[in-house]
Amino acid sequence: MMHVSMMVLGYAVLLCGSLLSVTLLIIIFQKDIIRIFDKQKHLLNESFFFSEIQYMNEKSNINIVQNASPGNYYRSQLIEQLDHWSYRVISLGFLFLTIGILSGAVWANEAWGSYWNWDPKETWAFITWTVFAIYLHIRTNKNLRSANSAIVAFIGFLIIWICYFGVNLLGIGLHSYGSFTL
Repeated sequence: MMHVSMMVLGYAVLLCGSLLSVTLLIIIFQKDIIRIFDKQKHLLNESFFFSEIQYMNEKSNINIVQNASPGNYYRSQLIEQLDHWSYRVISLGFLFLTIGILSGAVWANEAWGSYWNWDPKETWAFITWTVFAIYLHIRTNKNLRSANSAIVAFIGFLIIWICYFGVNLLGIGLHSYGSFTL
């Protein structure tokens, strides 16, 4: 019973940490996303004239001055805090997932006679564990923190959903429960 509890707890904590990383990505790339949509809207709705290009250049110079505002300090502090807390939460979830996988291996040896059976659920749990191990490894390098590690955490977020729901709904392997027939 400890195995199932630790796995569910590990997945839940990893999802929360990954959501913090997704929030971090949204905040980091928010201006780029808005800029892309503004350019598309401007290109589709209006034609270019020299005066508009000059106005756009003046507008971009204003944006450069606005980027030095005190709001950037608070934004960078928020990014730093999100990065810090996502690392802490994912580290805790990684610990729970590791304990869950190891206790599951011990239980499997008692129940089925081998520690690992390459069941789809076991394989996807190992893939999840590997992705978050990569996340923790990336976090050790100060140059790769924040956006790079958050992208890996986002990939881990998607893999958790595949592992938690996708494998269960297929209904194959030793961990088949909650499936439905097609």
